[in-house]
Amino acid sequence: MASATLSTPVSKAAKSRTGTPKSVWALPPVAVLALVFLYPLALVVQQSVQPDTGGTSLEPYADVFASSAFREALGTTVWLAAGATVGCLVLGFALALVIAFVPFPGGKAVAKFIDVFLSFPSFLITLALLFVYGSVGMANGLWTDVTGATAGPFQFLTTPWGVLLAEITYFTPFVMRPLLAAFSQIETAQLEVASSLGAKPARIIRQVILPEALPALAAGGSLVLVMCLNEFGIVLFTGAKGVTTLPMLVYSKAILESDYPGACVVAVVNVLISVGLYGLYRVVSRRAGA
Repeated sequence: MASATLSTPVSKAAKSRTGTPKSVWALPPVAVLALVFLYPLALVVQQSVQPDTGGTSLEPYADVFASSAFREALGTTVWLAAGATVGCLVLGFALALVIAFVPFPGGKAVAKFIDVFLSFPSFLITLALLFVYGSVGMANGLWTDVTGATAGPFQFLTTPWGVLLAEITYFTPFVMRPLLAAFSQIETAQLEVASSLGAKPARIIRQVILPEALPALAAGGSLVLVMCLNEFGIVLFTGAKGVTTLPMLVYSKAILESDYPGACVVAVVNVLISVGLYGLYRVVSRRAGA
């Protein structure tokens, strides 16, 4: 009774000390979000329905959707993102398996380096590949020195395959990080029991490790897919002139052609695709967790 009697005045005193509805405390972050993100996004959407001829219409959307450049950029963006995601999943899973379950000197240092690698800008990795495989890179220079040829054989960095290699190289650690976290939760006793029962490594990976890794693979793969859809720096720094993705098309229309309504249309489409994929990822992740 005494505790019940004392609790009421205390709660009333706490309420009187604050004196402010909880909803008021949400106003500052909402205002910052609206000013920094929602307002510029609203301007982009508004510009996308305002053609240069004046007024408000869907003419910019019709013009962009009818252009072959947009269709080619959309197709290139999708296949590059899908290819890079598949490559990152396969390579990331294999490397994470080695780091997590194959003892070797410096394994912990490699795992920590992955965390550092995530902070690297994408253009830095692209420049590193250019130094190695570029037209005047080390690989071509070594080839010309040995054979006396005028040019080396490695000329793929300025093609879609070079962009794909750069994206897989850069984004693979984004798959490895959640995988390593998932592998750290696997009991080694499970692996030892499976091995003692005669299970081969391939079967252990398929029946013990892979089921535990599926949520991490889904999370890492979804993140890589969204990031590849919006990647700009890698395509720009490889110098792949024949590779035009949606972000590159936005840059081309806005900076080179001064077609701001068209650029905004492409940007809106890119945002819708990214948000749609993120929503799909949320649905899949909830079902996987249930």
